[in-house]
Amino acid sequence: MANAHIKKMFPGAVTAEGFYSFYHYMIQQDANHIFVLKGGPGVGKSSFMKKIAQAMLDRGYDLEYHCCSSDNGSIDGIVIPELKIGLLDGTAPHVVDPKNPGAVDEIINLGEYWNEDILKKSRKEITTYSSKASSYYPRAYFALKEAKNALDEWRYYTSQYQDWNQINQMTLKVQREIFRMTPKEHGKERHLFAWGHTPQGKTQFIDTLLNKTETLYILKGQPGAGKSTFLSRIAERAAMYGLDIEYYHNTLDPEHLDLIILPDLRIALVIDCEPYVYKPNFNGEIINLDFEKSLNQSQLMENCGDEIKDCQVRVNQHIARALKHSASAKATHDLLEGYYVPAMDFSGVENKLKSVLETIISYASEEAVAVVNSQQTSKL
Repeated sequence: MANAHIKKMFPGAVTAEGFYSFYHYMIQQDANHIFVLKGGPGVGKSSFMKKIAQAMLDRGYDLEYHCCSSDNGSIDGIVIPELKIGLLDGTAPHVVDPKNPGAVDEIINLGEYWNEDILKKSRKEITTYSSKASSYYPRAYFALKEAKNALDEWRYYTSQYQDWNQINQMTLKVQREIFRMTPKEHGKERHLFAWGHTPQGKTQFIDTLLNKTETLYILKGQPGAGKSTFLSRIAERAAMYGLDIEYYHNTLDPEHLDLIILPDLRIALVIDCEPYVYKPNFNGEIINLDFEKSLNQSQLMENCGDEIKDCQVRVNQHIARALKHSASAKATHDLLEGYYVPAMDFSGVENKLKSVLETIISYASEEAVAVVNSQQTSKL
């Protein structure tokens, strides 16, 4: 249906700290049902989830696509927020252990549908390609560590010439603008990534996350000017007011933030800055916050200009190295999948898919009945 909307985000990321996971935030704690898909490469986990997603989109349900940081054409999970149902890839590196097996969590092993005799004939090739694909990720991590070191150096130079009193004043001003409300009970928090270092390059789907946002603050300014700290302080104040908060962490350095969304207020605040430049396609109100205005640019460039230019080159150079290694891992993984696909009984997978879809639709029917009963009760 036309009103159905897809949000896209990354639950895990290739970062300077290695593979960093927020998988436990993919679906809320009070989930009705979680399907955990198991199975090796090429068994069809991503396609399985995409088909379920499309079927529910056709029925008018909003969807969350939790994209794979190793391949932005693939997904690690889907969530149907209205029904509190999720399908998650439970294979390494994004291992998901069932918390309530049988009652809420259901394991679906697509490995049951492959022919082991066929796979055993290619054991040597499978082992070789699997090991080779895994070897590229540490290279990407090392490259991103170098990029982070250069970015930290850049931040250091900038921070020395920032007027932090002005930044504090701007923080207080924005807090007064945003938080015109009475505090409520403790809100929910969620942690994810808006950006990913994918084989296709630096990738983001931020516009999809702003579907219900009415006001967007865009924070501009070079690294070290105080933007991530600003976001953290806004988030701290939102937590004091008991608001729900969506934290989107930096895909290079997860300790920093790129974006926060306050759903209760329909407000979001996002960073637009090298090396992750974001140009919004947003129809609501945009408020630009320029962190360069309080920066002593002349002194900064006179004393640290050459160093900053060098940092900028190194940051982009090492991120490019990491992306190259991710692309090599993806290409090798594709070769690995080529040995699994011919061994799969996809008719069996399709039958399982129909069974899962029937289960989800039954939840949808129960939810619809519950809504009708609630409406009738409220009229009495």
